[in-house]
Amino acid sequence: MDFMKVLKSLEDLLYELVSWLIFYPLTAWRACVSPLSMMRYADLELTDRPEDQYDDTISPPLFLLITLLIAQAISALMPRGGAEAAEAAKEALTSSDTNLLIARGVIFGIYPLAMAVTLLRSKGLKITRNALRPPFFSQCYVAAPFVFLVGLAVDLLMIPGGSGLTAGLVTLFGAVLWYGQTQVLWFRLDLSIGTLRAILLFILAFVAASVVALCVALAVGWGFQHWKS
Repeated sequence: MDFMKVLKSLEDLLYELVSWLIFYPLTAWRACVSPLSMMRYADLELTDRPEDQYDDTISPPLFLLITLLIAQAISALMPRGGAEAAEAAKEALTSSDTNLLIARGVIFGIYPLAMAVTLLRSKGLKITRNALRPPFFSQCYVAAPFVFLVGLAVDLLMIPGGSGLTAGLVTLFGAVLWYGQTQVLWFRLDLSIGTLRAILLFILAFVAASVVALCVALAVGWGFQHWKS
């Protein structure tokens, strides 16, 4: 009986992994082309029964993690430069793919968290697990393309000799522009506010998220470097 349960679990796992080949590109396309629709979709899906949620897409947090995994694989193929200390910290962190994925998930997960908290605070709602879940889930759909482009931009900027400087800056600017206009529209619609106030809310949330993400990244890098030494 236990053996059959293991086989059933492997069967479910195999089907889930293979289904990603279809549902991940579909989810990514919809998140890039119609981000606001996907955010509304994420909110509505949470009202369904758990077994019926996200039946035709990948769930938002999982979509973000898979995107980070793809970005991690691309980053590993990029040429790198930098000081010896920075390389040592990177080696310590990347000695485990799982460590790197978890670290990136925490760091980049700060952006959807900051936007979700900003929305709740602007509505005057108490921040609880249940209240935070819908806006955080919807934000993960938008954060995934953004963090992928940011990661790609950073990889391009770190190419030795500065050959990827222009492409990196253009990619970074495009990522922030796309992410910003999506968030401004989201704040306008959900809060029924003007464009100027929506822009201010986005800037505040984005700057706060960036500062916290940078501090966490530095802390994680420092921790792994000293843990290895």
